[in-house]
Amino acid sequence: MGKFVVKETKTGFKFDLKAGNGEVIATSEVYTTEAACMNGINSVKTNCVGEIEDQTVENFATVKHPKFEVYLDKSGEYRFRLKARNGEIIAVSEGYKAKAGCLNGIESVKKNAPDAPFVKED
Repeated sequence: MGKFVVKETKTGFKFDLKAGNGEVIATSEVYTTEAACMNGINSVKTNCVGEIEDQTVENFATVKHPKFEVYLDKSGEYRFRLKARNGEIIAVSEGYKAKAGCLNGIESVKKNAPDAPFVKED
């Protein structure tokens, strides 16, 4: 089972959603307070039901928020970002060489996030 790992950074708090095997599936921005970070986790749990908007294809169909946006980064790797109902980015992925890996990452978020507990890491 997955888990949200909350870490304190020099400038605030962030979380990683990790799969059962310990791999990081998605990462948050840095929040100024731990409470804001917890709100971010709850937002991921709520919004991970979104559809996928594949921005790597021509004339892609726009999907309503919440949604996962699949895109190519500057180095040509596939990434996704989860956007909440208000359009804010609440979690992002690492880069994937293949689109299939990126789509598997999204499925992993959908599977792991809703019931994932959170743990604090020092």
